[in-house]
Amino acid sequence: MKGWILTALLVTGCGTDDANVAGNFTVALTNGPNGCNIANYTAGTMTSGITMTATQASSMLTITVTGLGAALALDALLGANKNVFTGTVSGTSIGVDSIGTKSNTMGNCTFTYNAHITGDLDGDVLRGRIEYRAADNGNSDCTSVHGCLTYQDYNGTRPPQ
Repeated sequence: MKGWILTALLVTGCGTDDANVAGNFTVALTNGPNGCNIANYTAGTMTSGITMTATQASSMLTITVTGLGAALALDALLGANKNVFTGTVSGTSIGVDSIGTKSNTMGNCTFTYNAHITGDLDGDVLRGRIEYRAADNGNSDCTSVHGCLTYQDYNGTRPPQ
């Protein structure tokens, strides 16, 4: 009997529930280094007041950047309607992606940009990083974008849940 009680206590104490990330967030961004040489991107620039909505079904997460200026900037970089990111929640951590469709060329190099958001939720504060990486066709003209990384650090808050 004691063995069953101890086992039940251990299993109960090791919950694997994912955090509830759902809500409307207001986000501030700080641009990191521009390793991909993205046009009109300046390292160190800070932007605040960006809005986004997180919807969640179990561990599946969708983040939609709803602020008009930020959504348009994402569309310009990634392609039309690429302000929607999908992925998962694991514990208090998130990982969501938006795969770019806007084709860019540089000589014989053709590439798109993909965006990946990671972060951790602490109460009603979501902090993390947005990474932008080029996906190229492997041509030798792609050396300046192949493996490149441009990122923004962010800090977002939502009304108390």
